[in-house]
Amino acid sequence: MIHDVEIEHLQMNVDERGHLTEMWRSDWEFFQGDDEPQMSYFSETYPGIVRAWHRHNRGQIDHFVVPRGKAKVGIYDEREGSPTHGNLETYIIGEGNMNAIRVPGDCWHGFKAIGDERVLLVNFPTILYDYDDPDEERLPYDTDRIPLDWEEPPHE
Repeated sequence: MIHDVEIEHLQMNVDERGHLTEMWRSDWEFFQGDDEPQMSYFSETYPGIVRAWHRHNRGQIDHFVVPRGKAKVGIYDEREGSPTHGNLETYIIGEGNMNAIRVPGDCWHGFKAIGDERVLLVNFPTILYDYDDPDEERLPYDTDRIPLDWEEPPHE
């Protein structure tokens, strides 16, 4: 696993009415210290769409949860001095695998909506978004710089 990436299993409380899943609690170690969220937002992504690649250079940490649909999250560690420099990891999160993922913002990251339905992704970043000076560096989703082919079919 890439250094500083963490997974928090989200407990689903299910009964005949449906389910309830906690996405954020101030008493989770997952969100303590420098990881305390400063805001939250959600995005909706159509099936097959890739939202990648970007990274943050001012210390932001993202915490992704997918309460509807499934997303393939890619994280690439290009940080100088990192013990996992050059590593690429992918994670499937969302329905059927209800987890939160801690994404070190200075790693390249993005996701693809997989399956046949829209993906609802919720993020709890540790730094407020600055509309006048956004902390985002971007690369195209199909860059040769990162060894992930988002269009590759799933393994059988």
